[in-house]
Amino acid sequence: MTRDNRTAAGRHVDISLQPKRSSKSKGSRGTSDQRILSWTEEDRARAAEFVHSDPWRVQRIYSEFVAGFDAFAEVGPAVCVFGSARTKPDSPNYEAAQILGQRLAERGITVITGGGPGIMEATNKGAYEHGGESIGAGIELPFEQGINRYVNTGLEFRYFFVRKVMFVKYSRGFVFMPGGFGTLDEAFEVITLIQTGKLPRTAVVLYNSAYWGPLVEWIRTTLRDQGYISPGDEDLFRVMDDIEEVATLMADHVIEAHENGTQHI
Repeated sequence: MTRDNRTAAGRHVDISLQPKRSSKSKGSRGTSDQRILSWTEEDRARAAEFVHSDPWRVQRIYSEFVAGFDAFAEVGPAVCVFGSARTKPDSPNYEAAQILGQRLAERGITVITGGGPGIMEATNKGAYEHGGESIGAGIELPFEQGINRYVNTGLEFRYFFVRKVMFVKYSRGFVFMPGGFGTLDEAFEVITLIQTGKLPRTAVVLYNSAYWGPLVEWIRTTLRDQGYISPGDEDLFRVMDDIEEVATLMADHVIEAHENGTQHI
């Protein structure tokens, strides 16, 4: 018995990394190296089945979190901007999103978007063309074009929930431009996280009252007045129409929060 195999009390410690096998079974399945290098038809069938199983999906999910945390580990103070992928470059909302990206970049604020076309592209473009940090967290979809060309740090995710974590974890403020189901999903997700205390109270803006007005009225007259949310929950966000004011509000809030080491308003 060697000294390395003893504890301070002199007891034997088995430091073998492999389970013990009887001499009869030894070598019957080959060594670990032989097994890992084996690639028979049986191995192929087993591997093909495994990569479509839940244990393998867990590994993919884990790897997406690791990739996201690694890519965004040094992100500075950031604002996340959401909106429709279908917004055209000649739309006033596209122009507003581009101005927002530019103004945030001028104040040294990182912008984070879903990395796609439309509002996402406009925001990234405004930041990218003015020297700002422009991040895109894309999603694997059958009908979108992938990461837009105005992103200087980008990842494409398989899973919506992993992508949502990246949006929320690294952002100190949120702007919701007009959009469809995806934008609504993200808006209610963020507001719910704040309402339930999972996310600190932070700046949330719905831009364009003509678009958001009917929904906000329904929140007040149906959700609040019928008791489905608490009084004051409708104040977890604000509706604004001047993109310059939105940019100033977001930049001031994010810089103050960053300096104070908090996300709270």
